Amino acid sequence: MKILIIIFIVVLISCLLAVIISRSIILLDHLYLFIFKKPAFTHAVLGKVNRLSKKDQEFLIENFSFYNQLSADKKKFFEHRIISFISTKKFEGREQVVVTYEMKLWVAATAIMLTFGMRNYKLPMLEIILIYPDIYLSTVTKNYHKGEYNPYMRALVFSWKHFKEGYADSNDNLNLGIHEFIHLIQINSYKKNDISAVIFTDTSKELIRLLANPSIREKLLKEDYFRNYAYTNQLEFLAVLVEYFIESPTIFKQKFPDFYIKIRKMLNYNFVGY
Repeated sequence: MKILIIIFIVVLISCLLAVIISRSIILLDHLYLFIFKKPAFTHAVLGKVNRLSKKDQEFLIENFSFYNQLSADKKKFFEHRIISFISTKKFEGREQVVVTYEMKLWVAATAIMLTFGMRNYKLPMLEIILIYPDIYLSTVTKNYHKGEYNPYMRALVFSWKHFKEGYADSNDNLNLGIHEFIHLIQINSYKKNDISAVIFTDTSKELIRLLANPSIREKLLKEDYFRNYAYTNQLEFLAVLVEYFIESPTIFKQKFPDFYIKIRKMLNYNFVGY
């Protein structure tokens, strides 16, 4: 009987210590965020870091300049995250589209590029990626789309033709994959309360407040830099800004440094080229 009581006490104390340690870590994490405005750490993997094959690495080198500018260690984490993303998402083709592994790499690398400054990158508000060959009729809006995010189905939908066109010209600030993934990240961040989600949501609100500044709005109209679609609503404005930020960071920084700094903070982008 005494042994059982001792075991019970040991287990109870262990559980209490685990809770205290866990709460302390969360508190310190938020304290670090409050002071430094960024996560205490971003890239960490418990266990083995999975690597892509040489062929898949060559694909990234050829198609993603972001990957090429990463350090050797960061490239390992980038590849690990791609493998994790692909393994946890369902891909389906529509209208006779056969989804290839290369298509999965395109989509996954886009997602990981945008979330690489975030600790939690798996985007639980996304479960399925649907790929159409071209513009498609949305079952939700009953209109034709190139891409959309459906939060109720947790589905991201792309016209593959237009997804690839987004990467055909890396300087036109028009990228369907980036645009739609930012919409997903917006909603994912609103629904979650992890450190990266808090940073994204809080900073996106700061961006909207900047947009409401009369002098900045006047400059936006005068410069005529962002495409007109950006002014459809606040969500579209944010998605378009990230397209410009990713594809032409130097020009963007020169023209609108306030927006640039906020987006860099929102994505926690402390990488070469940004």
